[in-house]
Amino acid sequence: MSVLMVQGTTSDAGKSTLVAGLCRVFSDLGLQVAPFKPQNMALNSAVTEDGGEIGRAQALQAVAARVPPRVDFNPILLKPNSDTGAQVIVHGKALSNMEADSYHDYKKVALDAVLASHNRLTSEFDVMFVEGAGSPAEINLRENDIANMGYAEAVDCPVIIIADIDKGGVFAHLVGTLALLSESEQKRVKGFVINRFRGDIALLQGGLDWLEDKTGKPVLGVLPYLHDLALDAEDAINVKNVTTKVKITIAVVVLPHISNHTDFDSLRLHPEIDLIYVRIFDDLPPCDLVILPGSKSVMTDLSHLKENNWLIKLQRHVRYGGKLLGICGGFQMLGEQLTDPEGIESTNPQMTGLAFADFSTRLTSEKQLKQVTGKARFADCEVSGYEIHCGISEGRALKHSAFDLKEGDSSRADGFVSEDGLIMGTYVHGLFDSAELTKGLLEWVAPDMQLTQQLDINSHREQQLNQLADVCRQHLDINKIKNILEIEL
Repeated sequence: MSVLMVQGTTSDAGKSTLVAGLCRVFSDLGLQVAPFKPQNMALNSAVTEDGGEIGRAQALQAVAARVPPRVDFNPILLKPNSDTGAQVIVHGKALSNMEADSYHDYKKVALDAVLASHNRLTSEFDVMFVEGAGSPAEINLRENDIANMGYAEAVDCPVIIIADIDKGGVFAHLVGTLALLSESEQKRVKGFVINRFRGDIALLQGGLDWLEDKTGKPVLGVLPYLHDLALDAEDAINVKNVTTKVKITIAVVVLPHISNHTDFDSLRLHPEIDLIYVRIFDDLPPCDLVILPGSKSVMTDLSHLKENNWLIKLQRHVRYGGKLLGICGGFQMLGEQLTDPEGIESTNPQMTGLAFADFSTRLTSEKQLKQVTGKARFADCEVSGYEIHCGISEGRALKHSAFDLKEGDSSRADGFVSEDGLIMGTYVHGLFDSAELTKGLLEWVAPDMQLTQQLDINSHREQQLNQLADVCRQHLDINKIKNILEIEL
């Protein structure tokens, strides 16, 4: 088993993308490849086939490696629920909420979970590409580190460091990061990758020569700025549309603790849809559909909505015939009441909802994590996606469900559609990943509007990963990377 870790000089340096590209390149060589991230912090997550929760980036990297996502690919996932605290997920299951100082002490225990996953993967796969988190030179986080060099030292693996030249100061980033590492850590750095370069590479050559002479480390490649690359985001919301002819306008409310906004990537990439992300303190623009997305802190985000007059904004939107869709946390907000008797998300034991439908939700400590399939009740089409939520919803409105989901040999109802057909709610994420269901949902939104194009997000993702792999083969020294991995093909 060969292991190579990709660390970055900063967050968003390109670690996730580089690991995805390498996973596809080495999978194309016929190797069994595994992605790995010891510790991730993100609100975008995915559900594995066995009902665990991992970071969205590792699920994408698993697709790149052509293997099913599994909890070992991301043994520690932190989902922030405040400026200083996060839900700690270990091997796919929520452990507890911890403040930063408590988690700092817990990292010694978390390392055992990381190494257990590492050992299982190294016994099964040929190659493992590991993604670091943030930067290895964050001095305040180095003690008991499990995300970067602490992991690399524990398993004795080589490291390459990637930096984003588009941010500026790329040589200072690389040299400074290397200088802040210990002697043993510096030795395990086997080279650099420069990301997001624009222009004539000849103009950069003098700097590359200086960097190699200064550090004694090779530059393994310079990746170009990929303007049109569209892959699942780990955290940041991509607001870039590719609309060519607007037929339907959809507004997604950006909640302070918005989660799983990758639900809307296929809408953003659809050439006939104008997808708008609206901040809670902005006015609601004219649109056909408003979506209340998932939230990591439903009651807190509901309070923010109310404080910014969103009840009035949404009531006005629906009154004039606009459609309203709530997904997961957004669905829970549409009911009459939310209660949190166990203090799962809030110190407030109960809160009045937006009252668009007659049901209530009780937050629970046990998180629902499952992949689901079934049929839509508002259209003749199949549904597939995943559930990831804390809470049980009950009430009269749910008798007119949105979906019938398979549950073993039987089925169960999910969500609701209002009697006037203007409002829908569901616990199912990933609705728009299916071209068939997207067509059914958009016909619900605008029954008189005929879309002439469809987007299959899964096929689009494959095309993008293959494009990324081609770029990596063209601009990286793959033979040097093979040598670092000690792979002979």
